[in-house]
Amino acid sequence: MKMTFRWYGEGNDKVTLGNIKQIPGVEGIVWSLHDMAAGELWSEERIAKEKEIIEAAGFNIDVVESVNVHEDIKLGLPTRDQYIDNYKETLRRLAKVGVKVVCYNFMPVFDWTRTDLYKEMEDGSNALFFEKSQIANIDPIELIEKISTNVDVTMPGWEPERLARLKETFKQYENFTAEDLWKNLQYFLEQVIPVCEEVGIKMGIHPDDPAFPIFGLPRLIINKENIGRFLNLVDSPYNGLSLCTGSLGSANNDIPDIIDAYHDRIHFMHIRNVKRYENGDFIEASHRACDGSVDTVKVVQTLHKHGYDGYVRPDHGRHIWGEEKWARPGYGLYDRALGIMYILGVWDSVEKNAKQS
Repeated sequence: MKMTFRWYGEGNDKVTLGNIKQIPGVEGIVWSLHDMAAGELWSEERIAKEKEIIEAAGFNIDVVESVNVHEDIKLGLPTRDQYIDNYKETLRRLAKVGVKVVCYNFMPVFDWTRTDLYKEMEDGSNALFFEKSQIANIDPIELIEKISTNVDVTMPGWEPERLARLKETFKQYENFTAEDLWKNLQYFLEQVIPVCEEVGIKMGIHPDDPAFPIFGLPRLIINKENIGRFLNLVDSPYNGLSLCTGSLGSANNDIPDIIDAYHDRIHFMHIRNVKRYENGDFIEASHRACDGSVDTVKVVQTLHKHGYDGYVRPDHGRHIWGEEKWARPGYGLYDRALGIMYILGVWDSVEKNAKQS
């Protein structure tokens, strides 16, 4: 298991590489060119600059999250081929500098959805929160305005250029079905995976967050059955998963069972915990298994059972010790650092027991 940490780049992340360097066990930085709009071709100069910055701090650049998929590809519009060509060339350029895994998603319109970025918890910390009844009764434009107010950072999937076209994009998805999205996903994979096989980059699709339909938009990567269907669209070891325990944990999924079934196609793990309520609400919890609805201990044990040697990162943390005053929503320093130590503690314990037995 190779531990990594997501970082948003110089001038775009108040967590520094120096901060991350002090977290034991972190080998790599999960990075991206976050100012690049979906569909744009990444320049070799920009890629090289990011590589230089990250490697100078002592980390590898093996994992990119994300190379975003343009909405025209998801919609299957005639313009999709030009964006797919850009995608393929970006993959070739990333492979040249040593990138091994690219995380992406195929969610219509939104990469993720919450109704509160700083919901206060009983212990005084706060966290990302999803209130299901509010989603059912709110216009998505209104939600965007509410969530984006007083947030001075660009959030992945909620970039200004994307939000500016929100009404138009929703119009395009009228009468658009899950089967339409499956068909367009297969087309994308059939174009991209051969390039991945050629250059040695593994693609890992991220589950939909939350793992159920919202705003009438289809969702695909939401459960074990759909994951199996996805992997069979293009049956290649380069077509795999960025398996997120929090996204899948937003619904009643048996995540260790999913790992058992598809462990050989998992290229990247996001390990986090969510507390799920009977009414469909959920909130990000600490990484401890007892604090949420995801058995994070069993998740790590199951990965170890299968000899997982891929990449892992702690995912959304709570905001603790006042860091909500400066932290990117869900991506502060302290709780993710605690999460790393918890994950590595479980892994080390399992490893030690395995050697003694």
